[in-house]
Amino acid sequence: MADYQGKKVVIIGLGLTGQSCVDFFLARGVTPRVMDTRVVPPGLNKLPSSVECWLGSLNDHWLLEADLIVASPGLALTHPSLMDAADAGVEIVGDIELFCREAQAPIVAITGSNGKSTVTSLVGEMAKAAGWQVGVGGNIGLPALSLLEQPAQLYVLELSSFQLETTSSLKAAAATILNVTEDHMDRYPLGMQQYRAAKLRIYEQATVCVVNADDAMTMPVRGADKRCVSFGVDVGDYHLNHQQGSIWLRVNGEKVLNTDEMTLVGQHNFTNALAALALADAVGLPRNTSLQALTAFTGLAHRFQLAYEHNGVRWINDSKATNVGSTEAALNGLQVKGTLWLLLGGDGKSADFSPLSRFLQADNLQIYCFGRDGAALAALRPEKAVQTATLADAMVKIAAQVQPGDMVLLSPACASLDQFKNFEQRGDVFTQLAKELG
Repeated sequence: MADYQGKKVVIIGLGLTGQSCVDFFLARGVTPRVMDTRVVPPGLNKLPSSVECWLGSLNDHWLLEADLIVASPGLALTHPSLMDAADAGVEIVGDIELFCREAQAPIVAITGSNGKSTVTSLVGEMAKAAGWQVGVGGNIGLPALSLLEQPAQLYVLELSSFQLETTSSLKAAAATILNVTEDHMDRYPLGMQQYRAAKLRIYEQATVCVVNADDAMTMPVRGADKRCVSFGVDVGDYHLNHQQGSIWLRVNGEKVLNTDEMTLVGQHNFTNALAALALADAVGLPRNTSLQALTAFTGLAHRFQLAYEHNGVRWINDSKATNVGSTEAALNGLQVKGTLWLLLGGDGKSADFSPLSRFLQADNLQIYCFGRDGAALAALRPEKAVQTATLADAMVKIAAQVQPGDMVLLSPACASLDQFKNFEQRGDVFTQLAKELG
């Protein structure tokens, strides 16, 4: 455990995570200063009067005076103010680093471009099914520091590449990079290897590394080593087995679960289940209760979730597909009897959409593109694409044409912030409209 007594601490960014950092230091007898580039950040009304606050910009004077800066993951370390502070010798960390210095129970650490919330939730459910006290949080649900307030036998953390950039004390009992596909290229101007390097930090002091046999980018920098356990579609220590029309989860050659017993559907979710099982096995969770948790888990909101079904038409909310890789995962191996009406659009975050092209070649596909990058997405297959201004406009047009056996899939391959508050609001609007129009 670290000692912060007498340290001048500055926290950048409020909201839930910033508030958890404030509470953390106050509980240790240290009064931090807080700054936020927003004029009215969330959580401002909960700040004690003893905490000095600077709003609307960064205060470089405070930063240079500090002994320790706890930076929001949303602020790049390449920001000039942070670079000046680093050059002046000020230590810069994130809330995950503070957590790792304090945690007394083993940590399962999960990152990846796609699927990490599902796998994090699954491992948490597996631990609960075994009767373990478990703290689940990080980039999902509760901020990591809030987990320290309850006793735990295991922590399960979802970690973003941004959070990993400021974390150096993580010693995960089991860690995984589920996949690495293009995302946040506006934050990583040097490209995919810069993005991957941030994610690879999760393995640095890990006991077991769970790697994706189908994605070389998830391997440790020097390649697979004796710490590595693999999962994959057809290969890996944990893989899928197709037999007589059924798909089984297999571990080291042994069939352990028929996917027909699971509520989750789709190949990407079956490989998520394999990754979760590998992580659970690595930290000693009993296999039988882990498999029970897999059959009971119904999935997360906005992640390939059945929003509405009527007259043989299924409306699927995959609003969490905020990047190309996530939409690829949704489309890969997807079987639809009738027409697949695919909704794409939003803010692409400077991504290259071309990898989607091969998933858009089916004859029974109609594409509707909306939002800031709608035109770029429509250009992937112009003869099958219709452009609209908004998601609602597209859904009105689709609703007038659907037939039994069709699927309407919102899997936008883009962030939502050009037209919505967040991906959750986009998914809620889709669900509401599906019920009204369907």
